[in-house]
Parts: sequence; C-alpha cells; structure tokens
Amino acid sequence: MTEWINVAPETSLAKGEHLLITLNESSVAVFNIEGKFYSIEDMCSHDGTEIASGIIKDEEIICPRHGARFCLKTGAVKCAPAYEAIAAFPTRVVDGWIQIQDHR
Repeated sequence: MTEWINVAPETSLAKGEHLLITLNESSVAVFNIEGKFYSIEDMCSHDGTEIASGIIKDEEIICPRHGARFCLKTGAVKCAPAYEAIAAFPTRVVDGWIQIQDHR
C-alpha cells in the first residue's frame, strides 16, 4: 500500500490558496478550496505547461493558457482542448497535516 506523505501544516494553506511541492520529480499543486484539499500534477495535458495558476471554479481548474478544464478531485478532463486526464492525488488532513498519496 502507498504511504501518506506529509506535505504541509493545514494552517499554512488558507482557503483559496495553493502551494507547489515536488513529489518524485513531478511538480504537484495542492489547493485549499473552501476547506477541502485537492492535489494535482501541475501540468496541463494539452501542452505540458503549468496549470496551478489557473482559475478555480467549484471543483474545477481552468488552464491559464488555452482554457482546458480539469476536475480537481479526479483529474478528469471537463473541457477541450485537452483530451487526457491529469494525475490527481488522494489528499487528506490528519493531525493538522495535509497529506497526499502518490499512487502512480
């Protein structure tokens, strides 16, 4: 079974904020959306550029370059021009720590 990895104290990420971490040589964005935490690989599957600076709408992120949309919970594509999902990581808070699992 994959281990949970401590990312940051829960109090270090206010609602509406995100942080970037490196996880097994990949950039991962961790978001606090209204007290719920989500983690995705920081790369749009459409053109390979960063996505963390995109607009968050409900539980979706909109790529800042071409407008592709992805589900923050699952990484599923919600709108072209992207057609491939991005990696989403199970995320939780335990004992005041934001934790993620790398299941790739």
